Amino acid sequence: GFVTGCFFAPRIVRRAGHVRAFGAFAASGAIVALLTGLIIDEYVWILLRAFTGFTMAGAFMVIESWLNEKATNENRGTVFGLYMMVTYASIMGGQMIVAGGDVKSASLFMITGILFCLSLIPTAVSTASHPKPLQDVSLDVRGLYANSPVSAVACVLIGIANGAWGTLGAVYGARIGISTAEIALMMSLVVVAGAAMQLPAGRLSDKTDRRFVLAGAAFGGAFFALMIFLFEPRSGVFVIVFTAAYGAFAYTLYSIAVAHANDHARSEDFVKVSGGLLLLYGFGTMIGPLLAAALMGWMRPEGLFLATAFAHLCL
Repeated sequence: GFVTGCFFAPRIVRRAGHVRAFGAFAASGAIVALLTGLIIDEYVWILLRAFTGFTMAGAFMVIESWLNEKATNENRGTVFGLYMMVTYASIMGGQMIVAGGDVKSASLFMITGILFCLSLIPTAVSTASHPKPLQDVSLDVRGLYANSPVSAVACVLIGIANGAWGTLGAVYGARIGISTAEIALMMSLVVVAGAAMQLPAGRLSDKTDRRFVLAGAAFGGAFFALMIFLFEPRSGVFVIVFTAAYGAFAYTLYSIAVAHANDHARSEDFVKVSGGLLLLYGFGTMIGPLLAAALMGWMRPEGLFLATAFAHLCL
């Protein structure tokens, strides 16, 4: 659904404009969330999950292209750092809602629908100028690569690493024997560490070549991933510390890659660039779990970090 959204959502944005398109995506997300709580059927849920991916791809595309139009090359890293900080904080908030909610009732789906509806209010009442109308929204991955090969390749590799960790991080924790509470803390602190580093990394990328910052963060992520793979920590404290350090570097990469790509894009191409990068990232998130799962099965649980280290070293 997410990958499909990257192809078709730009056409909706072109036809309806950024504000109306975002409203359509958010309203659709609310409807899907409520239907998920209303219809308890695994086959229906598969379709609804796919449509959720479609709406999320469209919403992210509108937000990121809108931010890019308002940002300049001098502050784009900071703007996207703040954007990703808010995103990661929201992810943490969602996890806390799930932890405190009743998973046996439809209340969590209702809360999700309410949150989608709340996202409509800022765009509905805002007096800020709307982005320029779009002329061409066809995705052009080859053109995206020609515009910024670093960002295009980076988004695939970042998707591989983040997809592997996001899907199998909890499995890794369970296999090495740490407690459920420690697994939850580990997963949460990775996101917190990544959020905390967004603004410093973004500001640094505004003051120097973003490619250097991207390479430095990728090296940091690879370093801590290899440390976990080589030393095989089993104590909950050490695992949490090492994974948080890994997250501090790994989760800053996407915003810098996006900022770098849009530095070299025309304003009328921001939606195309955003859609293309999300598409490449989405492909990476499909590859990462497969690669990491194979290494974890063939070697040991730390094979997860060998997969992420490989992606970061390639970057």
